[in-house]
Amino acid sequence: MTTPSQLTARPARSLAGVVRAPGDKSMSHRALIFGAMASGVTEIEGLLEGDDILATGRAAAAFGARVERLGDGHWRVEGQGGLKSPAEVIDCGNAGTGVRLLMGAAAGYPIQARFDGDASLRKRPMKRVTGPLASMGARFDWLADEDRLPVRVHGGALGAIDYVQSVASAQVKSAILLAGLNASGVTTVLEPEKSRDHTERMLRAFGAEVGVEEIGEGWKVSLAGGQPLKGTFVAVPGDPSSAAFPLAAGLVVPGSEVTVEGVMLNLQRTGLFQTWIDMGADLTISNRRQAGGEDVGDITARYSQLKGIVVPEARAASMIDEYPILSATAAFADGRTIMRGIGEMRVKESDRIALMVAGLQACGVQVEEEPEGFTVTGGPVRGGANVTTHSDHRIAMSHLILGLAAAEPVTVDEPGMIATSFPGFVEMMNRLGAAIGEA
Repeated sequence: MTTPSQLTARPARSLAGVVRAPGDKSMSHRALIFGAMASGVTEIEGLLEGDDILATGRAAAAFGARVERLGDGHWRVEGQGGLKSPAEVIDCGNAGTGVRLLMGAAAGYPIQARFDGDASLRKRPMKRVTGPLASMGARFDWLADEDRLPVRVHGGALGAIDYVQSVASAQVKSAILLAGLNASGVTTVLEPEKSRDHTERMLRAFGAEVGVEEIGEGWKVSLAGGQPLKGTFVAVPGDPSSAAFPLAAGLVVPGSEVTVEGVMLNLQRTGLFQTWIDMGADLTISNRRQAGGEDVGDITARYSQLKGIVVPEARAASMIDEYPILSATAAFADGRTIMRGIGEMRVKESDRIALMVAGLQACGVQVEEEPEGFTVTGGPVRGGANVTTHSDHRIAMSHLILGLAAAEPVTVDEPGMIATSFPGFVEMMNRLGAAIGEA
């Protein structure tokens, strides 16, 4: 089946149904990488089979692990107790998490590996990771522009560092910790604000000892070098970042009621849900349980008359990927929704602040852009626009959800990139009653 060059979302009457979120993207990357570093077999259920994760799976195999798909979301990784020099370039596609964590892992072994990615990933900064890794003793050869892919990593003989992050970043923290597994001494990362803790949780499941000490609003994570990982079983819960899209549609399309089952409820990932509740959303969580060491639950969103709020800046780390869909729902709220302290959005797969501002304005929404954020004034949304996504999956999906509740259809370009994080997005939304299809 060929990928359409455009997708259009047409106004929907109402949406209803129960769906399951695809596997969490962050945990899926980690399960494959940790499994490749470990000794023995790691069996994974619920793995997200998006393009980004498949790229990480190919990378794990290139580093010497045996990687096998057993069924839908069911994978087996047999690690060899470490990574070997790959014979080919490690092409991470569009996966920023994949490449940064893999560079951290590779830095701890006496190997060489060349990393590259697609045009979008080549624009993303890498020194936020390679800087601290270089302080530990790894070397990097920039093969084109400094701070950008492609880059060759020379690993091995690392020493521990005490690293203080200026901005909470789970990717940077995770890369340092993975390198620290094979460094001499105790590696520590101090975060002023808490970022996602999937790495700390999953390292423990693979047999490593990880210390976590709360310090004010943040924490200090410490890890002694020389700890081998052992293969284990990983159950990947549903991705809250992906669940956000059908839930958002439930909130803004009149008469809708949508339930997404099995959503991860890690407190470092639920900032969007709390923000919606603060905006007056009818959002309920039921059937709370545990899966893969994480709290999960079923979330139901019913059509709600939202109101604009000032989103707490301290919440940014727990929802940085969700600001595009938040701003799309804010377009239908009464009043102004102010989002600040989110400059990190400008160095994601695209400049997400600029693209959301441009797309919303094209759909008739009043938006004010700032260097580190933007403000959306809600009201009736005209739609009727062709939105440029710069191949960013979250920009595309956010505007398609907007189109379901706008007065006129909304079209996005380059929708093929949606498969990086949410394969089956269009089919799922249409099962709920949406009308998303080729322009």
